[in-house]
Amino acid sequence: MFTLSQKKLVNFAALVVVISFALQCEKGQSPSQDIQIKKNDSLAAVKKDSLIQDSIKKNTIVYRSFIFPKKKKDSAMSAFNKEFSKEDQYVILAINRLDLKNKWRADTLAIPNKIDSTLMAYAPFPYHLEILKEVHKMVLFSYPIQAFASYENGKLIKWGPTSMGSKAAQTKRGLTFANWKKELSISSVSSEWKLPYNFNIHNTLGIGWHQYDLPGYPASHSCLRLLMNDAKFLYGWADQWVLNKGGATLRANGTPVIVFGDYKWGAKKPWKNLIQDPKSDNISVEELNEIIKPNLSKILEEQKRTDDVRSELNAAKAGEKVAA
Repeated sequence: MFTLSQKKLVNFAALVVVISFALQCEKGQSPSQDIQIKKNDSLAAVKKDSLIQDSIKKNTIVYRSFIFPKKKKDSAMSAFNKEFSKEDQYVILAINRLDLKNKWRADTLAIPNKIDSTLMAYAPFPYHLEILKEVHKMVLFSYPIQAFASYENGKLIKWGPTSMGSKAAQTKRGLTFANWKKELSISSVSSEWKLPYNFNIHNTLGIGWHQYDLPGYPASHSCLRLLMNDAKFLYGWADQWVLNKGGATLRANGTPVIVFGDYKWGAKKPWKNLIQDPKSDNISVEELNEIIKPNLSKILEEQKRTDDVRSELNAAKAGEKVAA
């Protein structure tokens, strides 16, 4: 048996349930429908961005400035060297499109609140591109933000700074394919210029990516300069072309590469705005979709041809081993 106070408590709880149910009905849905909709919304969000956690991590990065006054540059550099290790400096300078050799060029550096040696926390490129889900490998070079990105089946696996062609010797835009590579090349402009991990993308124009100075702006003679670690990575990761017997004609292309966009010569560099806006040098999915879409059929067509050729070559090698 309930006491009078217990009966009042039960009646009050029942009233709350009724009111709650009534409010749900006023919205045109039952409580069970509401639960189902929330569940479906959650699943849709996950499908829309399969790397939500990575995005959250990226959004936690904020930047402060480190200034090198002209009249006190030496003392500022001394303070910079004291505060940050060589490993940390490498990361900070990469964000600012510089290498260790050219850190003396710095005037104001954007310093992240967290150091990520992989650089992925600061990626200006989307972590996932659905449009590239069927493309085995893809390399993108952006003129506006002076950076490259490597994708595998639409997933960003690496990005880094670059120094592309100067205003007088701009890198050719558009779709091309990785051709031949050489671990150490000599520049055709000057025999004194050594180019480690050179990977050609324009055979007739002599344009490729390789390690060389990163001064914080486009300064090359059309090539795509990279940090040593990035040049070494792309050298081993990207695929070369396949030539017919004799080496005079092309049988299949290598990894697709797109160079895109226009650099705002004389304007403030996008990465210089990171202190005010951590997303100032970001490139959106929509922008990249517009760049990739017109080239996608060609990329997939060449990819199929390359896959078929490599399958034939592998089958032939397997047959030779069995015969031996």
